[in-house]
Amino acid sequence: MPLSKQAVKEQVWRAIDARADEIIAFARDIFAHPELGYKETRTAAKVAEKFAALGLDFEQGLALTGLKARLKGSAADGPTVAVMGELDSVLCPGHPNADPVTGAAHSCIHNGQLAMMLGVGMGLVDAGAAAHLGGDVMLMAVPAEEYVEIEYRSNLRRDGKISFLGGKQEWVLQGVMDDVDITLMIHAMFEDGGRPPAVKLGYGGTTNGFVGKFVRYRGKEAHSGGAPHAGINALNAAMLGLFGIHAQRETFRDEDTIRVHPIMTKGGDLVNIVPADVRLELYVRGKRMDAIIDAARKVDRALRAGAMAVGAEVEIETLPGYLPKLDTPALDELLRGNAEQLVGKDNVGPRDHTTASGDLGDIAHLMPVATLSVAGIRGQAHSENTEVADEYLSYVTSAKAVAATVIDLLWQDGSTAKEIVAAHKPVYTKQTYLEMWRELLK
Repeated sequence: MPLSKQAVKEQVWRAIDARADEIIAFARDIFAHPELGYKETRTAAKVAEKFAALGLDFEQGLALTGLKARLKGSAADGPTVAVMGELDSVLCPGHPNADPVTGAAHSCIHNGQLAMMLGVGMGLVDAGAAAHLGGDVMLMAVPAEEYVEIEYRSNLRRDGKISFLGGKQEWVLQGVMDDVDITLMIHAMFEDGGRPPAVKLGYGGTTNGFVGKFVRYRGKEAHSGGAPHAGINALNAAMLGLFGIHAQRETFRDEDTIRVHPIMTKGGDLVNIVPADVRLELYVRGKRMDAIIDAARKVDRALRAGAMAVGAEVEIETLPGYLPKLDTPALDELLRGNAEQLVGKDNVGPRDHTTASGDLGDIAHLMPVATLSVAGIRGQAHSENTEVADEYLSYVTSAKAVAATVIDLLWQDGSTAKEIVAAHKPVYTKQTYLEMWRELLK
């Protein structure tokens, strides 16, 4: 008698449990060795080792550091479901596990995404589940989700090494996503003001999008004590520009969830020289692109006013950020059902809109996507107190839930995946998506 779908899921869950120690050890190793986007060479090499050990054909060097491996199902022309993890970390030099040289730290728990992705692959391979799947599973390790080091990445862009600052966007451009029909991911849920999440696993939810900006104020150097009147203070120009942004905040509508948050990466050269080279990096975030564009124009106006006030010059480079994340309810329901089997109905719940952002939003404008939100984390996101409190939940249970959802989608002839893809109406094709960013940045 052929195995039922539930029986195959349980076989895969047992296979993942058999590798639990290995999955957790991998996650710990990546957590201890964080790397920043488009620089994740060690992390990528560790993922490649796991792909090779699973006997999977894989490609590497995709957008500098990314990898993807294909687990072939029983049908040559069936749908392909991607399971994604992100290779990079953030800058958080105060974190106990921060790299002492770069300041990188896994305080967004991308190491858990990679562990989940590999756990899915291990479970499906070890249980021989591919024989029951009418389509392929693509295991993907994507670079550069965290939108940091804007000046560094802008230089990569000018040198022709990348076109987008985010890894998933770059993969769309390079055709890496051309053969994917559905994308699944996880993301950590963090404490809110010291309060842990209300559930262990969450499903659904949307996010803000944003555009990035690199701003450079140019003034005129002079001796700060002897002849400040002979200079043009670019730091003052930048400060006035920032105050101008603050003066715009009351014009942002609550329902648009606008967020503008700059940092100053250079404030001058020496304390006794009038600052003539001052640089800012910032995001303009929002729930919808029209609101983001409106807010970005106001931000540019304020930044230029700061330069005008003191006679400085300003260069404002607007860069492709990320699109707001959209929801795919049919995928969310599959994740919900599998999560409830694993942790109980009372420990699973829907997610609301969050004003954070991620480049999965861009993928969501092209195909069905879903994210499983996972608790088990202490501390806030992107902070020095972030730590994993429940490794089994974060790394192993999440892999079980996503693997079971892959089985639901691709079971036998892959009919569930085919139905979701057929019913989905993408906002863009690949061509119109790329044209949208090019037009927006004019």
